[in-house]
Amino acid sequence: MDTLHIYGPEFSTFVRTVMLCCEEKGISYTVGTEVNGSDVPFKSEGHLAWHPYGKVPVLLVNQEPLFETGAICRYLDSVYAGVALLPSDPWARALIDQTSSEIAIYVYDALIRDLVLEFFFPKGEGGQVDMQAVEAAIPAAQASISRLVSILGDQPFIGGADYTLADAMLLPILGYVAELPVADQLFADAGTLTAYLDRLRGRESSRKVLAAQ
Repeated sequence: MDTLHIYGPEFSTFVRTVMLCCEEKGISYTVGTEVNGSDVPFKSEGHLAWHPYGKVPVLLVNQEPLFETGAICRYLDSVYAGVALLPSDPWARALIDQTSSEIAIYVYDALIRDLVLEFFFPKGEGGQVDMQAVEAAIPAAQASISRLVSILGDQPFIGGADYTLADAMLLPILGYVAELPVADQLFADAGTLTAYLDRLRGRESSRKVLAAQ
């Protein structure tokens, strides 16, 4: 049996995406920056040996590294039994890949990089939240929320009738956004999206992975 370790901090949205995929498929794994009993600091020589750009997550499969969240999750879905996280039909699969990429790049940037991180790692004077930066980020964040509402429509999941990689990409992002002081403003016209978030938070995989929100 393969040993799987997800290298990266559990608070990372992308680390949580891989964790969610493992939980949904019933795959055993460990997670964190400690590997084989030793801490591997972020962007250390050991980390850079696994990921040349010093990013997370890295999946260590029997000590062999695989990086990039999408590649990791697609590997897990193709190799391990259990519920499929990607459709078998090529077109349907491509659409889930498209949505997953949109979330990982554009939605992540607008909601996490430009907004959430300001609250968690403030750059304002005296270590305070820079509210000017927050206000500047709000329009793009609202546009992303509106886009997600449009994609979701009246579907139970962001990609259609079934839970997929796209949901695992999106849930950790929305989980953080929902905790922000500006959440009510962002979700004011997004009732279907907040209902979606509430439903997905109730899944067993979500309860395990998002417990340390």
